[in-house]
Amino acid sequence: MRHLEKLKNQSTNSESVKIRAAYQSIPNQLAKNNKKFQYKVVSKGGNASMFGNAIDWLGFAGIVLKCQKIEQGIMPIAVYSDLSSFKLYMGDVGFLTMKSGIAHQTIISSLEIDNTFLGAVAENYVAQSLITKNYPLYYWESSGIAEIDFVIQQEDKIIPIEVKAGKRVKSKSLYYFREKYSTKESIRIFVKNFGFENSVKSIPLYSLFCLKMWQLSFMSWRLVDNLSGNI
Repeated sequence: MRHLEKLKNQSTNSESVKIRAAYQSIPNQLAKNNKKFQYKVVSKGGNASMFGNAIDWLGFAGIVLKCQKIEQGIMPIAVYSDLSSFKLYMGDVGFLTMKSGIAHQTIISSLEIDNTFLGAVAENYVAQSLITKNYPLYYWESSGIAEIDFVIQQEDKIIPIEVKAGKRVKSKSLYYFREKYSTKESIRIFVKNFGFENSVKSIPLYSLFCLKMWQLSFMSWRLVDNLSGNI
């Protein structure tokens, strides 16, 4: 890839090897149930001192997207980030599909396919979309009890975002987060149509441009839901 060819001129041979190894590990990292970046997946015995600079280089170059874990779902979320825990997504979801080797038919099929990696592809797509809207990437986890894929701050609002690649949309973690932090708004991004139920705004994956529509009232979202159901 052209962006990795820059390594030849901008880093030493040993640094280049580490950068490539960290980058190549991303599909494997995202395929795990726990998508937190683990240095041992890059190399046996790997640690932050060994690969930290490589990950920083990839991030500064825009080749990867770093999603930091937060420990509290309260404002300002940036100050509650755990700098040692993060996920890495590829800067372009197309690179993830290419590197992973997942079949294009699996991604575009209208049938519900039992492929857990589709969830990673959907998350990467959402991460890329949030970055283009200038939202820093954060996720939240509560000691293995619940996990929210993305959490954003919009002025004084903390908004949890759940990503679903399949048609099953149970949202236990979303409701757990909302109850714990008394958040009034939440977002579900999935393959179904627009909707609004129990204060959860549902947005199809193909319509992520609507993520800025926080100001819509309940009646406006209900109207969107009704209109989309008639299409």
